Amino acid sequence: MTLFDLVIRSMRKNIKHYYLYFFALILSVVLYFVFATLQYDSAILELSGTSMGTAFQAAGILLLFIAGIFVVYANSIFLKRRSREIGLYQLIGLTKRVVARLLIVENILLGVGALIIGIAVGLLVSRVFLLLLMKLIGYESFIEVSFSMAAVVQTILVFIGIFALTTIQMIVMVFRNTLLSLFNSDKAGEHPKKPKTGVSAFFGVFGLLLVGFGYWLSGRMLNELFFFNILIVLAAVIAGTYLLFRVTISWLLFKIRSRKEGHLGLLNSLSLAPLMHRLKGNANSLTVITILSAMTLTMVAFSYAMYYETERETDIRMPFDFMFDNNEAQANEIMGEMNQKGIGYQHGKVDMLVVPTMFEQGVFPGESFERPTAIISDKQLQAAGIDIAAPKDGSASYHDASSLSMFADSVDLPIKIEIQDEDRTTVEITKMGERNVVNWSIFYGQLVVSDETYQSLKNKLSGMEGAKIEYIDGFHILEEKDQKTASAIFQQPKYTSSGPHVDYYSSYEESVQDNGLMIFIAGFLGLVFLISTGSILYFKQMTEAEQEKKSYATLRQLGFTGKEIMKGIIRKQVFVFGLPLAIGLLHSIFAMKAASFFFQSDILMPATLAMGVYTLIYTAFAFLTIGYYRKTVNAAL
Repeated sequence: MTLFDLVIRSMRKNIKHYYLYFFALILSVVLYFVFATLQYDSAILELSGTSMGTAFQAAGILLLFIAGIFVVYANSIFLKRRSREIGLYQLIGLTKRVVARLLIVENILLGVGALIIGIAVGLLVSRVFLLLLMKLIGYESFIEVSFSMAAVVQTILVFIGIFALTTIQMIVMVFRNTLLSLFNSDKAGEHPKKPKTGVSAFFGVFGLLLVGFGYWLSGRMLNELFFFNILIVLAAVIAGTYLLFRVTISWLLFKIRSRKEGHLGLLNSLSLAPLMHRLKGNANSLTVITILSAMTLTMVAFSYAMYYETERETDIRMPFDFMFDNNEAQANEIMGEMNQKGIGYQHGKVDMLVVPTMFEQGVFPGESFERPTAIISDKQLQAAGIDIAAPKDGSASYHDASSLSMFADSVDLPIKIEIQDEDRTTVEITKMGERNVVNWSIFYGQLVVSDETYQSLKNKLSGMEGAKIEYIDGFHILEEKDQKTASAIFQQPKYTSSGPHVDYYSSYEESVQDNGLMIFIAGFLGLVFLISTGSILYFKQMTEAEQEKKSYATLRQLGFTGKEIMKGIIRKQVFVFGLPLAIGLLHSIFAMKAASFFFQSDILMPATLAMGVYTLIYTAFAFLTIGYYRKTVNAAL
């Protein structure tokens, strides 16, 4: 019999092991090839310039690492399941070199098959992902996905590298293990050590405190040590999560067993005992899966929230469809053009008193916060179509949708803003506005006061050094159907000013494209993360089910029904799948709460939707695992 015959016979015999590993390989190739195809697609590049290609390229590197880790991890589980078979080959006289060659040939055949099938399937499904991307970025025209030889070559090269890693993994496994270790590898870790009560209690509580500290600090990160705070939060939560799984839960499990005085009963024997026997391996994998789940949930929820709130966020920053700053001639000219085209609009002229101001110390992070502020009359704004009223009793409302808005919720009102005139005139702010009252392109903080207060301040301060009166001509387009035409008129080169030349329609379109691309990439990577972590848990549980098969047969012989055995197994799966998900959700909720400072609007709904979809898909892997256990238990007798 030749080596190739032996390989074919081995593959036929192990088909039940191969199909899952093979499926994992194919899935990785499909996802990477789709991403590479979109990266090189000429229609996408033409549509977006180079921005999308660059974004796909950057995300592709991350996808490469995810796929590599997933395939190598799946291969390690696959090898562990076959360790007894590999030992048997050596026992009947095959040298380690021959066994290694046998595994390498198998790996090459699997790799070539996965590449051919994966690229073929990727070609078929690329169009679906392309249509989804076009929908998300708001592009409604029909475009065809093109075949890209560059994507094929890139996919082949990437997976040749990954297969080289798995080949090295196989060679190391064959040459570094003895016959005894190969035959006993499935029994590793079956003798759990009793934890030392004092040490376990200390580290168990310390783990909980670390996680709690990370949560506490995540709500107080916005200061001059922002990036340092992020690193501390990440370190505390990751270390705390590891201690939680490695020590705290271990200690609790031993406590439960001690209280039972060795009489665990059927349910605990099938749930608690296997968890304790594989506590070290479970702690490592459950920590990784929990952290990855939290990161994925946060990334997807954050991206979806940005996409979901695109219109509202644009509206907050740009209350006028467009405006001219100190340029009455251009405002008159564009009104003439819009009249000629029959575009209905509302025009309002607003003057602003711009003065240097400073907030009282301690209101915002830093020793002091100085910036020019535009003082505006609420009466003029109302006449220009902005629905705003200044607070009564002579105080003001402050509006700024820039980065300063991140601190608005933490400000204790009222506060005072000081005008830098000779008298150090102060104005009391009793309200922090949720949105700009003038488009962000003026770059000033916006202080809305009553018309009487405005006229009084204007008379008093207009002559001071550094003060100036500026005018804006703001426009609202009355019909939505005219917005695109009006935007095109405004964007003509003759209207371009020295500062930012932005209008609501083009800003919204640009934001939809950017946020649509972000949610597509985040959703794609999130899906890969989800499939990878779910599959790893699924593969591990399959391996454990095979190892525990004899126990199920014994229990069935003793008279226990399959339904009774499954109750204990389901309890174990609730722990294995449910605990990482629950802790991951909790981590991501605090992460989103910290990230909510970046949003002007409420992100509860989009974040909840994203987490709900993630949970639903993740739960499917738990049901698949339970189904596999049920088949194993039924076949055990």
